[in-house]
Parts: sequence; C-alpha cells; structure tokens
Amino acid sequence: MDINVLLDQAMKSVNGQVIEWRRTLHQHPEVSFEEVWTSQFIYDTLVSFGNLTVSRPTKTSVMARLIGTQPGKVLALRADIDALPVQEENDLPYASQNPGVMHACGHDGHASILLGAAKTLSQFKDSIKGEVRFIFQCAEEIPPGGACEMVKAGVMEGVDQVIALHLFSFASVGQFAIGHGVVSSANDRFQIKIQGKGGHSSMPNVTIDPIAIGSQVITNLQHIVSRQNDPTEKLVISVTTFHGGDVFNVIPDSITMTGSVRSFNPELRKNVPILMERIIKGVCEAHGASYTFNYDTGYDMIINNEELTEFVEETIREVWGPEKLQKMEAMMGSEDFSAFANVAPGCFVVVGVANEEKGITYPQHHPRFDMDEDALAMGLELFVQVAKKITMA
Repeated sequence: MDINVLLDQAMKSVNGQVIEWRRTLHQHPEVSFEEVWTSQFIYDTLVSFGNLTVSRPTKTSVMARLIGTQPGKVLALRADIDALPVQEENDLPYASQNPGVMHACGHDGHASILLGAAKTLSQFKDSIKGEVRFIFQCAEEIPPGGACEMVKAGVMEGVDQVIALHLFSFASVGQFAIGHGVVSSANDRFQIKIQGKGGHSSMPNVTIDPIAIGSQVITNLQHIVSRQNDPTEKLVISVTTFHGGDVFNVIPDSITMTGSVRSFNPELRKNVPILMERIIKGVCEAHGASYTFNYDTGYDMIINNEELTEFVEETIREVWGPEKLQKMEAMMGSEDFSAFANVAPGCFVVVGVANEEKGITYPQHHPRFDMDEDALAMGLELFVQVAKKITMA
C-alpha cells in the first residue's frame, strides 16, 4: 500500500490519543525545572511505542531517536513541556489538579502533538532515511531556559534541521502563521537596587528617599526608548516590580526593582545596559543615593532559516491550501527555541487555537486560556508531513 495512505491511517488512529495525552498533561502541570511527573509520563509513553531510543538528556527533559535503516538527514522536532505558576479558572473535567499551576501557554498540546508524531513515525522505521529526533524540552518559561541546557547535553549533535510549533491564541483554529527571518525578540532581565537613607515620613528633608529616586529612574528609563533609540528600531524596557517599605509613615532605606528588555537588533541589545546604567547612576548621584545594577542576558532572537521556512510553507500549501497560511510579524515575546535554531537551521511555526464560537478567546498566560483541540490534529500532521518529505524522500 502507498506510504501516504499508510501514514494518513496511522495519524488518524492516534488523533484521539493525542487529545487524551493533552488532557492528562493538563491535569498534572509542573513549573519549569520541576517537570518530574511530566517527563516520566512522556518517557514511559515513548518507550511503549517501540523502535525508539529514549533517553533523559537532563533531569526533567526527554529525547527519543528514530534512527532509520538508511543514511540521510537528521531532523529534530521540539516541544516544550513546562507549565506556569497560574491558578486555573477554567471549569473543565480535566482542569489542573495542582493548585497554583496551569498549562496556560499550550505546552501540554505541544508535548502531546510530538508524542503523536513519535508514535506515528515509529511505525515506519524501515522507511526512514537518516533520523527523526523528538526533543521534549523542560523549562521554556524561565531564563536561562531548558533549551541551552539540552544543547550543552548534546541533543543537537548531528542535527541538520530543527522545527518547533507553538499553539497560539492570536490565530484562529485551522490557520498556520510563519515569519521569515527574525520572528521573536531577544529577552533580557535586570535588577536595580537603590540605597538611600530612611527616616520618618514627616521629615523627608533628613532622608534620601529611594522611592522618589526610583520613580525618577523609571520615568527616565523610558527616554531610552523614546529619545535615544532610532524610532524605526523596536525596543521595550519594562519595569515590572518595585519593592520598598513596609510601614505607611516610614521612608525606607532602599528599594529594589526588576524588569525586562525586548529588542531585535544585536547592537542595540549590547548598548541598552550601558544607556540604562548611565541614567541610573546620574539620577542616584544627583540625589545622594547609591545603587547596584545587574543585567542578565536571556533568550536570543529566533531567526527562521529562509530555505527551511519556505519548505515548511510549501508543505502547508500542499496539504491544506494557501488560504490556511498567514504571514507572521515578528513578536516582542521571546522563546528559547532560539538556542536550538542557533545550532542548526530552524523554523518556528504558529498553529492557531482560538475559536470564538466555542468561547476560546483568552490569551496565553491567562487563567482561562484554552485551546480548540482540533488544532492538535493539524500540528500532528504538519510534523509528520515535514518528516516524511525530509526523511522518507
């Protein structure tokens, strides 16, 4: 029988299991670097398929290798598996059973799709030329992330191409979105501590008020974006926490603030901490305060390889038609798939999950985020079709 017919039958037979796996994972979410139950479930499920070499590259990650009987290219398919510290508000029979933790970003769907691809393709070992490598990555949500840890563990050795998909609520179910070139921002973190001199709120003149100074720092940091940055270059500097003081009538000795920086230009990325410290230093010195400034480089930009991206787009057009493919603009969000795509040509694909008729409209990281599970079959078929064209040609 024709290989295309056999693959189609195999995919259809596993679609129901993909939904079941997704719901099981959704009930048992675990945050970054703590995916103990999740990774064991994935490991045991992969072992049950047969024809796969399954390993644990890091403590809470899993990798499976489908090594063909003939030489050829090595294709890596990646899914992230961690959840978020979010209390779920969905009234679902498979809602999170772990208080304060939720799969609010779709990683349960990613892992389930990749399990489905592994089960489908593992039945065709004798038709594989080269290798399909299934990477189940821990800790996408917390920098420095699990991707760089897995790369250091050697999961990308010998890989020719790497592909990841992401279930996103900004696109409707039945739609794919792909960007060319840069598709996500670099994401860095900072911490600023301002040391002043505390005292009674009724006598601010004998204090060095770190709250007032910190407020000026926040305001002036925005001048980097609006007045020191080329307006054609996208840049975001966000202060997201501000901690200081415990009593209503006491000016504290110090405050601490943290935040993130998003950028697309490598040179601008290098220059931002220099500009930030110049402002922090100037404001603090003007008011007699001291400071400490820590800046941590996080995820790199994801840059879609042009040739591989065109290949994936062509596959989508062939299987679903051109009307199912949207152009994706570069997003200010970040993803550590970049660590894999820095090693081998990569492509990051968005699969839509929103469905207004079903009330599935909430954004990623929202306590009521959900997905139209029809998207799972589309993600599965995309992985299988790409793998077929690369390793069964």
